[in-house]
Amino acid sequence: MSVPAEILKKVKLLEIRTRKMVNNVFAGEYHTHFKGQGMTFADFREYVPGDDVRSISWALTARAGKPYIKKFDEERELTVILAVDISGSTDFGSGQYFKGEVMTHLAALLAFSATKNKDQVGLMLFSNQVEHYVPPKKGNGHVHRILRDLYYVKPKSRGTRIAAGLEYLQGILKKRATIFVLSDFMDEGFDSSLRWLGRKHEVIALVVQDPAESQLPDMGLVDLHDAETGEVVTVDSSSAEFRREFEKEFLRRKTIRDQLLKKAQVARVDINSKKDFVDPIIAYFRQRRG
Repeated sequence: MSVPAEILKKVKLLEIRTRKMVNNVFAGEYHTHFKGQGMTFADFREYVPGDDVRSISWALTARAGKPYIKKFDEERELTVILAVDISGSTDFGSGQYFKGEVMTHLAALLAFSATKNKDQVGLMLFSNQVEHYVPPKKGNGHVHRILRDLYYVKPKSRGTRIAAGLEYLQGILKKRATIFVLSDFMDEGFDSSLRWLGRKHEVIALVVQDPAESQLPDMGLVDLHDAETGEVVTVDSSSAEFRREFEKEFLRRKTIRDQLLKKAQVARVDINSKKDFVDPIIAYFRQRRG
């Protein structure tokens, strides 16, 4: 597949920025937070008083004439899935980055942290359907493919149905995984799918929000474009009554979203797209560790 030079340039710039953050602080927090999923045999050593007798290798003890125990190392390898919302609502932002760009940066940060920790990482892009899936693998080359796809894959649909992506993962993932769901979660009816996914896997909802979504400034007559439906409506933003109704509708949708996330019973990290979007995840890792 031929990738445009513009996309490759974006990927390279994203890699440079992300690697610096990973090497400076993030990878250590990632490594500390995610415990291994089991124990693997490493070696034998002589028994010393206080060792767990259940670890004694009776076969080697019989041959050597003195007790030996089995040593085990923690298995640290994880499977990390990045489930990223690429619906129309992510094409909004009042700061340096749109919400979708923040999600791309966070996905890159987590992908490089995973590969630095020798974990395998996969990618799923969704709108109101699964748009693209990359099975989990290891290595920097694989992470480069994920970064390229984050920029290159364009959604066939602009709508949002989070449950579609969650149900897909529920069916395709056979082993336990750590799943980061990156979305604004401005949708309905996803709580049941999210809760079921969280029963088998560790699920962390990264809720990306822009503060400008809640309040409409006074700009006179403006065209409001619905990025998901394509509908354009001309409104009088100088009307205090209209601005109150606008804020009221946003709060209604936000309340529904927050209730659904609470019912889903998964970990949640709130990300403000106009502020530092790395600190909230680090704070979450440290809180869980504590």
